[in-house]
Amino acid sequence: MNTALFYGERAMDEHEVKRIQTGLESIAVRAGGIVVRGAGQARKVTHKGRIDLVTETDFAVEEMLKDELAALLPGSDFLAEETASSTEPGELTWIIDPVDGTTNFANGLPFVATSIALWQRDRVVLGVVNLPLLGELFSVREGGGALLNGAPVTVSTEGAMEQALIATGFPYAIEEHLEPILDRLKAVLPRVQGVRRVGAAALDLAYVACGRYAGFYESALRPWDTAAGWLLVREAGGRVTEYDSGKDYSLGAGTILATNGLVHRELSRLICGG
Repeated sequence: MNTALFYGERAMDEHEVKRIQTGLESIAVRAGGIVVRGAGQARKVTHKGRIDLVTETDFAVEEMLKDELAALLPGSDFLAEETASSTEPGELTWIIDPVDGTTNFANGLPFVATSIALWQRDRVVLGVVNLPLLGELFSVREGGGALLNGAPVTVSTEGAMEQALIATGFPYAIEEHLEPILDRLKAVLPRVQGVRRVGAAALDLAYVACGRYAGFYESALRPWDTAAGWLLVREAGGRVTEYDSGKDYSLGAGTILATNGLVHRELSRLICGG
């Protein structure tokens, strides 16, 4: 695969790409400051659905990111959860989840992520997952490996399912998905070391990338939930598919399975009912 980053028809040189990656990391840290300040104040919460929340911080972070990312890479557009959710990713598209884990944030839990990915033509080429309330910044560039606070990370080397810590998540429309979710839990839970449900898919994918989880699976996610984490797992040496391990993951797919690669086939078999 050609891992060059293009601006129009011109391939960027290494200096340009590094400038954009460094700029992206700096912007993510500043956005994290908004999250930290918001966490220390009374939060105004509104509902997009029965259990789907949004706060003033979501909008403040998203607007800040759109302003600063547009200046970092002029001509780019946005696919963003709160204000540009219908955009189709194109030549240069920033894919943004300003506060992944809004329910956690609204309830004072620190498991909150800001996820930013740069989509180039047909793939994610750069990304960050910032965990501002935990002090961790994950950064990734296609072909350049995955980093946590500037140090390289890799997926775990655990190949035994009974020693594998697995993460999952539940969609907001839980009533529509309850039975298959319970069926998968009944299949997976007795076979693994444990199952965790944090409530922020970007964090879950970052934790697979750095080896804390051996695998993660969830359905009904949106592109902004997965774009940066997808590249993080791949660049950390892991594998990302749909629940069916024979189907490569694509942006917006209905299911995602991300693992260290070693437990991938067996976890896929369990959650697919094989």
